[in-house]
Amino acid sequence: MTMTVASKVDGQSRSSVLPMTIIGVLFFIFGFVTWLNGSLIPFLKIICELNEFQALFVTFAFYIAYTVMALPMSFILRRTGYKNGMALGLGIMVVGSLLFIPAAQSANYMAFLVALFVLGTGLTILQTASNPYVVHIGPRESAAMRISIMGLINKGAGVIVPIMFTALVLSGLENFNSDTLAALSEAERQAQISELSSRLVMPYVYMAGALLFLVGLVKFSSLPELDFEEEETQHNKKGSIMQFPQVVLGAIALFAYVGVEVIAGDTIGLFGENLGVANFASLTSYTMVFMVFGYLIGVTCIPRFMSQQTALLLSAVAGALCIVGAATASTESTLIADVMWGWTGIPVIPDAVTFVALMGLAHALVWPAVWPLALEGLGKFTAQGSALLIMGISGGAILPLAFGKMAHYFDSTQFAYWIGLPCYLFILFYALKGHKMRKW
Repeated sequence: MTMTVASKVDGQSRSSVLPMTIIGVLFFIFGFVTWLNGSLIPFLKIICELNEFQALFVTFAFYIAYTVMALPMSFILRRTGYKNGMALGLGIMVVGSLLFIPAAQSANYMAFLVALFVLGTGLTILQTASNPYVVHIGPRESAAMRISIMGLINKGAGVIVPIMFTALVLSGLENFNSDTLAALSEAERQAQISELSSRLVMPYVYMAGALLFLVGLVKFSSLPELDFEEEETQHNKKGSIMQFPQVVLGAIALFAYVGVEVIAGDTIGLFGENLGVANFASLTSYTMVFMVFGYLIGVTCIPRFMSQQTALLLSAVAGALCIVGAATASTESTLIADVMWGWTGIPVIPDAVTFVALMGLAHALVWPAVWPLALEGLGKFTAQGSALLIMGISGGAILPLAFGKMAHYFDSTQFAYWIGLPCYLFILFYALKGHKMRKW
């Protein structure tokens, strides 16, 4: 099946600069809202008096929206179009932000979870619409480069969010924690919880206002609509997205990728703490920095020096090697870090932990490469295919839990990294064969 993308520009320039700028703003919002959860979890743990397991439902409520709502949102997207769909997604996020106001005023944890689910729902339709936009707004062979740019913007939001949250919500509360709250009398404790909760109101009012502005920006901009025009061939007789192996296998590849991405970013601190690394609390930043380097490689090298398929192949091989290194390398020697950055004054870390950080570099280009390969040839099924790929994000919730179970069962965090090897091997299969399959 062949597919052409017609842009209704109504006399406007067909340059991709304006669309990329608007989509870039949306990717910043993705990062801002997603990385905000990391700051929100410990805050809600205090004001809602939760244990660690209960607090982690923040992540569950947010990410489960991607799994539950992706396909329903794709059907809505087919009716509204991609441009109107993005405006609708932003509107749903406005509602989610405003729901934080009664949640904060009541300090009701279930209300917070509902608000997070609504935010996640809005992000689901935004992601489902915007990723195909980045793929199709320019030449397909450079799509991974464009998605890499979006990844840099997304990670930039992750740097800004903790700083803003601390300034707006946690100022003056540097030494406040669950223990100090428990030491207060009942009346003092309730007053303190009420005062803390109210601090969340204005930041989410600001967020709702910013999102409302973006609704107007997207709705009334000259952002071109995407039409998928299909030729009458035998492939058009397919009646279900499940009949396209390249997108089904692509969703599994993204499930594996997001799982190892979260493992690399969220377990490195735990691994470092177990090994007695002094700066374990900041180890996630090592993984993030390497991911940024990976995105920069995508921006500068695709498609000029390597194709999207080659980038995916190299990512899978490098990731598998990092897994072997993380699971078998020395937990005492810092030789690799000494050579790579020891001369800069940045604290060095054990070799095994360095391999975990290097996973960020290894798999940074998986997401940018899989999208254009998986969406090729879908035509009218593009919205459903995009939704299926978005559902792969659920790997970020499931595989880290499996990692934790494995670490507990074998009493070894280092051994648990072997769980990443089949993930990278499947990505390797997709790079070699899976993305080329057009029938089962």
